[in-house]
Amino acid sequence: MTLTFHWFLPTNGGDGRHVVGGGHGLAPGYSGRPGDIAYLTQVARAAEDNGFEAALTPTGAWCEDAWLSTAMLSRTSDRLKFLVAFRPGLVAPFLAAQMAGTFQNLTGGRLLLNVVTGGEAHEQQMYGDFLDKDGRYARCDEFLEVVRRLWSGETVDFDGEHLSLRGASLGQVPDPVPAIYFGGSSPAAGRVAARHADVYLTWGEPPEAVAEKIAWIRRLAEEEGRDPERPIRFGLRIHTITRDTSTAAWTEADRLLAQIPADAIQRVQEGLRRSESEGQRRMLALHGGSVDNLEVYPNVWAGIGLVRGGAGTALVGSHEEVADRIQEYAALGIEEFVLSAYPHLEGAYWFGEGVLPILAERGLWKDPRPQRHHNVAVPFASTGRAAS
Repeated sequence: MTLTFHWFLPTNGGDGRHVVGGGHGLAPGYSGRPGDIAYLTQVARAAEDNGFEAALTPTGAWCEDAWLSTAMLSRTSDRLKFLVAFRPGLVAPFLAAQMAGTFQNLTGGRLLLNVVTGGEAHEQQMYGDFLDKDGRYARCDEFLEVVRRLWSGETVDFDGEHLSLRGASLGQVPDPVPAIYFGGSSPAAGRVAARHADVYLTWGEPPEAVAEKIAWIRRLAEEEGRDPERPIRFGLRIHTITRDTSTAAWTEADRLLAQIPADAIQRVQEGLRRSESEGQRRMLALHGGSVDNLEVYPNVWAGIGLVRGGAGTALVGSHEEVADRIQEYAALGIEEFVLSAYPHLEGAYWFGEGVLPILAERGLWKDPRPQRHHNVAVPFASTGRAAS
């Protein structure tokens, strides 16, 4: 198995040397480094220079628009793909299919799509969407069916419970068709993922829980009669704190925790407990709002989720230990890892220079970068003859 690694673009208020909160309807906390094009370009460049395949860009009222941000960053980077998160139903499926095709064709195939159905009704209503959670997943199911048919070059007539269109066909289909990434822990989410997702994403829970999710989605895919020639792949979304030694990594985790005020934890946890997301509920259950016993599995730390919605765990340890945990998740069936750190710029180097070479030595990762040729030192004797 060859694993794939992606990074994260902090368009959610910027970046900093502490945990930046936000997500699931919560406003982002103070960052310190603005999420502007200059800084995001540095992060994108660091990601592609360290061998990451793509960069996840979040979606929601708490961050910059993912489509516009990544379109701009595609001109300031060379190879990096963009895992653009978007919410189906906020734009018409034909327009979304056209936007994706335009992005894919004009960037030379650098688009991946992360479908986010939306877990918070109050945030969805800001966009004029008043469907309940099950309704949003039903609409998402229709949306992805229409989009995939359009991408195949079909002329589509569709009458669904939520969406209708007539005689729809794209002038240019995306080449290649972008892979669809999809997450969700509710029964409704599982069914949609089993039908449509190329990659099912889950947040960083202990391996036993991740294994149960993988088995659940595979079972649903079989029940849905999914084509065995198009098997679903699995990815893990998690943060990283990796250093040369285990002691140094845990010292950094302790530093991040020490910078989180107790009142901030209480305030954020109260907000997150109102979330409609089953995945968010599972994240909260790992720590229960307490700063005690945050290592929920060897090298898996739940401290990020004290003030951040969404992905709330981190791999913490030496480069060897983090590589060991990645290999353990890979043995369960995880093929892709969507990673991040604080700050994201330096974190890309810590992981890229520390962990990826170990995984390459183990035969688990192949560097996607063009092969680099290193200059050979010129012997002094030759230099002397040339000089004379």
